[in-house]
Amino acid sequence: VQLQASGGGLVQAGGSLRLACAASGRAFSSYAMGWFRQAPGKEREFVAVMSRSGVPTYYADSVRGRFTISRDNAKNTVYLQMNSLKSQDTAVYYCAARAGPPEPISRYDYWGRGTLVTVSS
Repeated sequence: VQLQASGGGLVQAGGSLRLACAASGRAFSSYAMGWFRQAPGKEREFVAVMSRSGVPTYYADSVRGRFTISRDNAKNTVYLQMNSLKSQDTAVYYCAARAGPPEPISRYDYWGRGTLVTVSS
């Protein structure tokens, strides 16, 4: 599966953005999907993942209650709605996929090119 993320940009603190990740290839609905991010000078970290059916979902503590992951299997797309953005959310955001269940989060096999989110304070 090939992945392409979009929707990043510059936003003020407290604002919102929605990222999208379009998948090409077969059987999108057979993949768990996730969002990860890498801030400048830091390692890549988990943000949110979702099962093949959309339930369950898992979130990092730092984004729970502010971010929502969703998917549209008919459109081969996964989304990340980001609300109440903070400067510490500034990062390159990557979508990823793995065949099977959404965990373990360390075992995502397919990665897209990232999209940059910059939150100004």
